[in-house]
Amino acid sequence: MIDETHDPALTSWVPGAETAGGQFPIQNLPFGAFMPASEDVARIGVAIGDGVLDLRSTAEHGLLGGLGEDVIDACRRPTLNEVMALGAVRRRELRLRLSQLLRAHTVHQRETKPHLHRRVEVRMVLPVNIGDYTDFYTSIHHASNVGRLFRPDSPLYPNFTHLPVAYHGRASSVVVSGNTARRPWGQLGKHREVSPVFAPTQKLDFELELGVLIGTGNPLGEPILTSEVEEHVFGMCLVNDWSARDIQAWEYQPLGPFLGKNFLTSVSPWIVTIDALAPFRVDSPERSDRHPTLPYLRDSLATGGGALAIEVEVAIETETMRRRAIAPASIGRARFAEQYWTIFQMIAHHTSNGCNLRTGDLLGSGTISGSAVGEEGCLLEKTNNGVRSFALPSGEMRTYLEDGDEVIMSANCVRDGYVPIGFGECRGRVAPPIHYGSPTDCRGIEPIEGDR
Repeated sequence: MIDETHDPALTSWVPGAETAGGQFPIQNLPFGAFMPASEDVARIGVAIGDGVLDLRSTAEHGLLGGLGEDVIDACRRPTLNEVMALGAVRRRELRLRLSQLLRAHTVHQRETKPHLHRRVEVRMVLPVNIGDYTDFYTSIHHASNVGRLFRPDSPLYPNFTHLPVAYHGRASSVVVSGNTARRPWGQLGKHREVSPVFAPTQKLDFELELGVLIGTGNPLGEPILTSEVEEHVFGMCLVNDWSARDIQAWEYQPLGPFLGKNFLTSVSPWIVTIDALAPFRVDSPERSDRHPTLPYLRDSLATGGGALAIEVEVAIETETMRRRAIAPASIGRARFAEQYWTIFQMIAHHTSNGCNLRTGDLLGSGTISGSAVGEEGCLLEKTNNGVRSFALPSGEMRTYLEDGDEVIMSANCVRDGYVPIGFGECRGRVAPPIHYGSPTDCRGIEPIEGDR
């Protein structure tokens, strides 16, 4: 739904909102949760230029008048769950009101300005109380690249082109950008006939993903159709699905990922609403006639205009690079629009058996990869499972992440005729493993084969 909030001619009085290449012009208005420097209680806010509009303060000073007491009360909360639960109509009304307050030449500038914080002076916190977390596997390029490592004659599992594969993740270990990624311990196995060892992972990886945040859920037993998904989605964020490939490879059969995944998942602090993404809807890639899509996943909204023109990127900064003031090195770029399955199909499939989603649930897209070299969304792909190393600007070589490495993810939406918008960053720095009794020497261990 394109409306006046997407008008490319709109400008804002907020410093930084008109900066070329900026992430947060007035056409974006992503939501997050933050703590002002002088407080230890979170508030929710909206990013605009170099600032954050404090929604609690804005609501309490009568600037959201006319939106209803439910909206005003939701804006006073420390997390976004109540705002997300308002539903699509109220969400759009709030977005329109905020756009009106922040536009250039508005009569509201003087009364709105006191409620603006400088973004560099606030501390971002996890914006949502996440109840459940499901991680999908929707990139055919990622699935093919990884599958070829272990099953060169048949890289794709037969079900991939028929349904969006997923596993249930761990909501308790989802953290906001900036939190440390502690190297996890786990069982590492060389062969199934040989006893494994318990040691820190040697193959710590990232996965470049986007996340979908549910606004309003569905009753148990009542599926969400692809044509209804937009009314249930609040917005999207960046996701780093940290992965310990050697732990994962040993444990994943027969029930899938467990400790190799659930030790940490990082998300970006800003949620770009589904409404802000409306101008960036594009058609999904064409499907082969050999893999027909079943009717419940084939609605026009899932295919025609079901993809999103979001460009994602991942960079690495090592300790040496920080010490020598070398900029983070981009090591992968990809286009989200090339995913085999859309967010509409992900949600329609997730609920097709009657599973109920709830406000604040997080759905990961799975690794976003392209078909070309340099478009890998994880190190498992980029290094051929550690066989092929790559160089960084510092002269250092990498196959998997080392202690001190920081992973930096970003995403931008670009489409002719509209103002580009961004997601900000999702960062996480690798810390050494905790001391776990007497460490087991696992040097030289080569984990068994496995993927996902």
